[in-house]
Parts: sequence; structure tokens; C-alpha cells
Amino acid sequence: MAKHDDAAAGELTEGGGVAVLDPDIDDIDEIDDDDEIDDDGADELVGELVGTPTKPKSVRRLAAVIGLILVIALSALVGWLAVRTHRATQLDERQSQIVQAARQGALNLTTIDWQRADADVQRILDSATGEFYDDFAKRSAPFIKVVKEAKSTSSGSIVEAGLESESGDAAQVLVAVAVKTANVGAPAQDPREWRMRISVQKVGDAMKVSNVEFVP
Repeated sequence: MAKHDDAAAGELTEGGGVAVLDPDIDDIDEIDDDDEIDDDGADELVGELVGTPTKPKSVRRLAAVIGLILVIALSALVGWLAVRTHRATQLDERQSQIVQAARQGALNLTTIDWQRADADVQRILDSATGEFYDDFAKRSAPFIKVVKEAKSTSSGSIVEAGLESESGDAAQVLVAVAVKTANVGAPAQDPREWRMRISVQKVGDAMKVSNVEFVP
């Protein structure tokens, strides 16, 4: 009967999945020492058991490096765009100042009233520089005399103006001006349109007229 019971127990152990401790194992701690699993192995084992494979350390490290590179690249791109926008804004402002100086110079030359001719001529000189200033300063007295004697009044208005070229601190602007002239005691005249090529030179912080040419 005892033999029969031992055989049954053996069948349960081998085929039935019943766990039986080996009587030769004296200490359970020996099992822990022999079957010790390192941390990485444990992570992989857990991942396999739960169906979610864990990432090795090398993959996580690579992902961190890629993220850092992307952040640096994005920061560099934003900085480059900011610098480019700033430079473009400065260029637009500079060109606007050049064109505005040429427009004002054309208005000064074409807007002269015989009753305030001295002040009008002085305004022209204040906005001039270089050879143009020297030449106009020499001609200013005879010019004022003629205007006063003829009792002439001229009024200019800008039709169009645009930057033609720019090099360093110098630039050229094409300006179209409509000029209406009237003399005391004479019939009114129709406005005439003049086209000028006005050279502008930077002097300090100001843009001044350095030359004036009439073009067809």
C-alpha cells in the first residue's frame, strides 16, 4: 500500500505539475544565490512577462542625445531668424531714410516763394552737402535776386520716388516732381513734371543731397 502511494505521488509530481522540494536541498537561500538575476535581466524578464519590452540603457541614452541635438538646432534656427529679421528691418529703415531725404531735397528745390526766398534757399543749403552745396551756395544770391524781381512762386509735389542704387554711405534716388509756377501779374501756368536723379550722402546721422541731375 505504501508503495502504491509513493507511485501515485510520483505521478502527480511528474505529470500533474505538483511541485515537490528536493530533500537534498538543505537551505532555500542556496536557490536565491544560484539563480540571482541582475537588474537589466530583471527588467527584460519583467518586460517579457507583461508583454511590454523594456528599452535597453543604450537606446534611452541615444534618445536623450537626439532630443538635446534637436533642442540646440531649434534654438540656433530661432536665433538666426531673429538676426535676419533685425537686419532686414534695419535695411528697410535705411532705404526709407534715403528716399525720404531725396524727396525732401526735391521739394526744397521746387518750392520757393519770392516773399521768403532767403529762408527757402537756406533750407536747400541746410539739406545739401559736397559739391552740390558749394555750387548752390555760390549761385544762391543771384538766384534770390531773380526770384524776388520776378515775384515768382513755385510749388512742388512728389509724384513718385524710388531708390535707384546704393553703395556704402551714398545712394541715388529717382524722383518725379510736379511743379506749379506762378508770377505776379502773369497768367497761371499748367503744372510741369520734372524727373530728377538725386544723389544722397550720409553725413553723421543725417542724409543730405550731394548732387542733382535732371533726366528726360
